[in-house]
Amino acid sequence: MMNKPFILISNDDGYQSGGIRQLVEFLSDMADILVCAPDGGRSGYSCAFSAVPTLYLKKRDSYLGAEVWSCSGTPVDCVKLALDQLSGGRKPDIVIGGINHGDNSTVNNHYSGTMGVAMEGCMKYIPSIAFSTCDYNPNADLSALRPYIRKIVKRVFEEGLPKGICLNVNFPVAEEFKGIKVCRMGYGSWINEVVKCKHPRGNDYYWLVGNYRDDEPGATDNDRWALHNGYVAVTPTTMDVTAYEMMDKMKEWEKS
Repeated sequence: MMNKPFILISNDDGYQSGGIRQLVEFLSDMADILVCAPDGGRSGYSCAFSAVPTLYLKKRDSYLGAEVWSCSGTPVDCVKLALDQLSGGRKPDIVIGGINHGDNSTVNNHYSGTMGVAMEGCMKYIPSIAFSTCDYNPNADLSALRPYIRKIVKRVFEEGLPKGICLNVNFPVAEEFKGIKVCRMGYGSWINEVVKCKHPRGNDYYWLVGNYRDDEPGATDNDRWALHNGYVAVTPTTMDVTAYEMMDKMKEWEKS
């Protein structure tokens, strides 16, 4: 198990999801693969980890030579436990989140457990990628993604990624794609997010839902535009959240 590169895969849809199984199929000949993913859906968990609850790991049936484990915690918990308990001291060459059913473009980036996987890998100084599709069908045929995923993974194997940068890769729903667009994150907002309901026993309860609003509909250089126009959107994402331009402007505060 030491002759090939080593990939750690997780997601936020659960270890049994179609997206994660197809990802293993796409990459099983390129690398040794370890899967550690939540035991159920954990969408929206972003970079959350379990500070209080006890965590459990359970070995599942191997898939195409990949060792598969489920974890009772969050996607980030999965990465932490896999690196500490399951990798046998072997550092992954790449950490991958996905393939997520539902895109993680624009502000979804900040909520996504799939991106949480990539961000955790990135914070461990491991080249990391999140793959997502706009197709929400859990049984979707994602075979059209195969050559693009293999190409991106191969380039990251060969070239690596700079410290503090991971990749957020999103696919539109299409049988064929027009190509890859390297683009920035678009600005958008979730609106009408709360539905208030009345329980039969009299108390109120709430559903978090919402509609996405594109806040820069004229832009042609962001991930949302790329997806709407049939391209695979690749957004380099940085861990450093410092607003350097604003920091320069605020230097005068030090003098007051």
